[in-house]
Amino acid sequence: MNLITDILKYRILVLDGAMGTMIQRHKLEEEDFRNEDLNDHDKPLKGNNDLLSITRPDIIKDIHKQYFEAGADIVETNTFSGTTIAQADYGLEHIVYELNFKSAQIAKEVANGFTEREPDKPRFVAGSMGPTNRTASISPDVNDPGFRAVSFEDLRIAYKQQAEALLDGGADLLLVETIFDTLNAKAALFAIDEIQKEREIEVPIMVSGTITDASGRTLSGQTTEAFLISISHLNLLSVGLNCALGAKQLRPYLKVLSEKTEFNVSAHPNAGLPNEFGQYDETPEDMAGQIKEFLDDGLVNIVGGCCGTTPEHIKAIADLTKQYGPREEAIA
Repeated sequence: MNLITDILKYRILVLDGAMGTMIQRHKLEEEDFRNEDLNDHDKPLKGNNDLLSITRPDIIKDIHKQYFEAGADIVETNTFSGTTIAQADYGLEHIVYELNFKSAQIAKEVANGFTEREPDKPRFVAGSMGPTNRTASISPDVNDPGFRAVSFEDLRIAYKQQAEALLDGGADLLLVETIFDTLNAKAALFAIDEIQKEREIEVPIMVSGTITDASGRTLSGQTTEAFLISISHLNLLSVGLNCALGAKQLRPYLKVLSEKTEFNVSAHPNAGLPNEFGQYDETPEDMAGQIKEFLDDGLVNIVGGCCGTTPEHIKAIADLTKQYGPREEAIA
């Protein structure tokens, strides 16, 4: 597929940690989310973290830099909510292409700088494609179970625009992540496949689902194995799990993936489960100790962090992975 595929044959790659956790450290105000073009925008913009790639690129660039310095091989673009569907809450559908393009451009500039300094450890950019704030499989209205707030076609169009902008901006691969509804993910994959055919290119694709509770199912009701089957029609770089759970809780579901797929397997769990204030208390050392079990059992090819993780967490994980070889492909 490309260089990253070759590298995965002989070592585990490290993904970065949480973007939101790092942005929160800056204690930003409304003015940080505005620039000359947005000064008169009629909706509040504070909290629209993706927008910072346009209004405060210095912050986003520094976060990418910190994760690469911590040992990450791959950083995710600041585009988790970078679709017209998600940006509609802020009335910013019109800047979605620019938002994704600039986010990829920023990450790629930082990645290229590190690759030039350490050619034997090339750095990569994953275009982050989040689940949107709507679900195609479930009604948001308990009184009208047949209602859908979004259609497959709406999602396909939105994801295609996002993916095109990410690739145009320099993303090396695309990461369809935090999937709580596999139908949303299938729309994203359909859109990416359209781009592959139209541009006559092969895009490395990472797919990462979310187990939302102790039942081991996604929000739309699929087991881990059902989720895997649903998205395995494309030639993926990797399939994995992220968010919702800490490493300890994620492990049994990761084991199912590892045993059932020939794709590379990824995991970027939260720093434990949130406390009563919504904060994540798991230390880098504690998290690395749990990730060690993934490595001892040969479950992963790509590993990083999600909510609550920081460069300190990623450094602990990166230092640990140096001692291990990658997971071997499962036998179908």
